[in-house]
Amino acid sequence: MTLEQQWLEFDFNPFILFNHDGKIVSLNSEAQFLLGAASQKEIFELTTAHAPLSYGFKTTFLDIEFGRHKFFGITVGYIDDNEIGIKLYRFPTLNKNNIQKPQGELVNIYTLIDLCISSNSIGNDITFVKDFDPTIPDVLIDSNKLVKVLNQIYTCFLDNDKITTKVFYRIGEYIKYDDKKYSLFSIKISADSIDEEKLKELQEHVASTCFYLEIKSNFVSINLPIIT
Repeated sequence: MTLEQQWLEFDFNPFILFNHDGKIVSLNSEAQFLLGAASQKEIFELTTAHAPLSYGFKTTFLDIEFGRHKFFGITVGYIDDNEIGIKLYRFPTLNKNNIQKPQGELVNIYTLIDLCISSNSIGNDITFVKDFDPTIPDVLIDSNKLVKVLNQIYTCFLDNDKITTKVFYRIGEYIKYDDKKYSLFSIKISADSIDEEKLKELQEHVASTCFYLEIKSNFVSINLPIIT
C-alpha cells in the first residue's frame, strides 16, 4: 500500500466507501469494528441523509452513537454518481489506563457474578435474573478489581424490584493489545431505574481502572476482552 492508503487504513476514525446501491466498496480497520455494532444499511442511510446536494464534500457536526462507538461529526463526499464515502469522527473517550492490557489470573466470570449477586441480595427483596451465554471461557482478569466494579454497578440498581444480568459476546468487536486482536464480551446489568449518585461514584472509580463502561438510562455494561 502507498503511504496515503496506509494512513487511511490506520486512521482512528472509520471510513467507508459505498457504491450507488449501498454496497461497500472499501473500508478501513476502524470501520470493520464499527460494523460489528451498526448495520451496513444504517451507515449508508446516514451517509445519504447528510450528503451534499451536488458533487463535493460536506461536514456535519452531530452526536452519533452505535453501541460503544461514539462520534461527534461526519464528512460525506462524492465526485460522481458511482461511489459515495463517509468518515465518522470519533470522540476521544479512552484514556491511557483504558488501553492497558488487563493483568491478573484466569477466572470463571460466572462465579464472580454469582458472588456479587449473592452479596447484593442480602437484605434486599429483589429478583435477580440471569441471562448467560455459557460458552464464554475463563478469562484473564484482576478478579478483585472486577468484583469491586460489579458490586458498585449493582448498587446503582438496588432500588428496583428486578435486576437482570446478561453475559454475551460482542459480535464483530475487538480490542487490540500489542498488535494482537482480542474478541470482546459484555456483562450488562439492567433495571427500570438507576441511582444517579451511585452512578457518579462508579464513574469516578472506573476512571482509574482499565475497565470500559457503557452507560444508559437503564443499564450499565462492562466490556471485557477474552484473553485466555
